[in-house]
Amino acid sequence: MQQQHDERLWRLAKKRASFRKSLFSYIVICSFFWAIWWITTGRHGASQAYPWPVWIMLGWGIALGFQYFAAYNGTRQDMAEQEYEKLKREQQ
Repeated sequence: MQQQHDERLWRLAKKRASFRKSLFSYIVICSFFWAIWWITTGRHGASQAYPWPVWIMLGWGIALGFQYFAAYNGTRQDMAEQEYEKLKREQQ
């Protein structure tokens, strides 16, 4: 039983570390794209400059949100175990 809990914690730790790396990449690369946009068109006037990095941030941000949910909110099995423990406490 202890082995199973340790294995689950190890998987969770890997998911969280992966999320942090992805978040760092997201921030660095999106900043780079915004800098490119600003240098090429953004500083010449808002009427001519369409902020195309928004689309990159939106798409990647949605994927990052799913990765966050998987890393910090647990799996369905974890949620079911929590609900089971809650119901068990209510009956006592």
